[in-house]
Amino acid sequence: MKANTAWPVWLVLFVAFTFSSLCTAQTQEEEGGGENRQWFSVDSINAGLGEAPEEVSRLTPREAIRSFVKLTEQEEYEAAAHVLNLAEFSEQEQREQGAELARQMAEVLKRGKWLSVSDLPGREDAMIVDASGQNPRAGEVRRSVELATLRTRGDTYAIRLGRYRVGEEEPAWLIMPISVTYIPMLYERFGPSMLENYIPERFQSSFGLLRIWEWIAIPVFLLLNVFFGWVVYRFIGLLATLAPSGGVSIFAGQIGVPTALVVVSLVTQALLGYVVSFSAVATTTFRVVLISILAWGIGTIALRLVDTLMLGMTRRLVGGIDDTDSKDDRKLLTTLYALRRIIILVTVTGVSVYILGQIQLFETLGMSLLASASVLAVLVGVAGQAVLGNILSSFQLSLAKPIRIGDLVIFEEEWCYVEGIFYTFIRLRVWDDRRLIVPVTYFVTRPFDNLSVKGTKMYRSVTLTLHLSADIELIREKFLEVAKEEDDIIEHHKLLCYVTSQTGATQTVTCYLMTSDPMSGWTAEMHVREKLMAFIRDHHPDWWPRDVVVISHRDIARGEGQTQRSINAPNDASSEEVSDTEAPGDRDQSEST
Repeated sequence: MKANTAWPVWLVLFVAFTFSSLCTAQTQEEEGGGENRQWFSVDSINAGLGEAPEEVSRLTPREAIRSFVKLTEQEEYEAAAHVLNLAEFSEQEQREQGAELARQMAEVLKRGKWLSVSDLPGREDAMIVDASGQNPRAGEVRRSVELATLRTRGDTYAIRLGRYRVGEEEPAWLIMPISVTYIPMLYERFGPSMLENYIPERFQSSFGLLRIWEWIAIPVFLLLNVFFGWVVYRFIGLLATLAPSGGVSIFAGQIGVPTALVVVSLVTQALLGYVVSFSAVATTTFRVVLISILAWGIGTIALRLVDTLMLGMTRRLVGGIDDTDSKDDRKLLTTLYALRRIIILVTVTGVSVYILGQIQLFETLGMSLLASASVLAVLVGVAGQAVLGNILSSFQLSLAKPIRIGDLVIFEEEWCYVEGIFYTFIRLRVWDDRRLIVPVTYFVTRPFDNLSVKGTKMYRSVTLTLHLSADIELIREKFLEVAKEEDDIIEHHKLLCYVTSQTGATQTVTCYLMTSDPMSGWTAEMHVREKLMAFIRDHHPDWWPRDVVVISHRDIARGEGQTQRSINAPNDASSEEVSDTEAPGDRDQSEST
């Protein structure tokens, strides 16, 4: 019975032992795999080259490349070949081609990429070190590191360093085999140009960042580019003078400088690619500057084209921008201003992104920028709040179009024409030809009257204050007669004239008229008022209001008084004074005429 009940216990012990053994083996395997992730295990490294000389240091990526650069500068290419992993070649090919591949690799690194050895990892395990603790990959051990990325024939090729270990020997950092196979193709693209074959050997040595011949060739190269740009500029100027007067000649006269810069940039890039090849320091600087010039030139030409179109529209709108022109014309002009701002924004953004990409700012600081994105966002938001707000508001005006170029607005009690909508400000032309510059955000946050939003027609009114004896019917007839004589007064069936208010001695007469546009309406209103006032002054001066003033002086203590009566009419310079002596108790008497 005991024998029969003991077998489950043994079974449980057997399963537990087996499971623990499997877990131990898996743990050991993971630990071994963790060790293998620190390097590539190989049977041999460059067996055809023999033992690496003592001057070759390959413990860290930084030391490996520094040693390679130093040896190639001393033209010790056989020793420098030990920094290449020639596993793709046989031992005999390693001996025959190792030095040549090292020489070609040195030329590619000099001309193809501006390489900073100090930026490479200085640890043997290439661990990512981040003192700030913001990098999510901090503490990660690597067995391969990217040295450079080069582009040729439309494809991108990466030069990488790998960490290799043979048995129990010290691991070494070498340029990986796949990158070594790219060397001949990259050398064909970034190797010495045809002109360098004729440069004497004594000028090939390095002097600072550049070689001696480059210090001589670069100023000459720049002078030739300046001369070529001047020739293109003069040629464009000649075309501008020969072109018929009008938009074409104006456009050609404005694009001389940007066109010359664009042509010089394209020609220079072609020369750098196929005729002359400078060191990576000079080539990278040249390419960044040339691309910036190219983008600026193209953007400027596009802006000049838009400006020429806007100038043509302005001239077509009879030389001035105002609300008497077609609504569609003013809308198109506003759209062109918006297009101008978009071209500027795209050009600046494109040039900035390209330059940042060329100097590899995102590669070196990318993780730090991402980690501190919130801080940067706050800084940009605080520092550029006003500028960004104005830019966004200008685009809002261009899209929603509450105002258009040429609209007549009343802004802060000023009659203004909208003359231009720019990135950060609006230019308003005041009625007296002053220019009012208003920040966009300030303009959109203030109420304003747009007198051209629906149409240019506008009701105007002429107000006269007259005596109660004035004949309204006669005034109405005279108003209709005068209003119909004015060219800017339209829709005569809407002419109105009524008494709109009254006091004890006066009445207010208001005449309404419809005008073709606000500014012409203001002039028409003044003309009508002057003619009505002249009619009343010449034919009915008694219709002007008159005031009666009575001044009484009485000496009650003596029982006598003296009264002076003064009757003054505003339209009459004469005055009458009456003096009476009255008995006590009598009342004052006054007359009014």
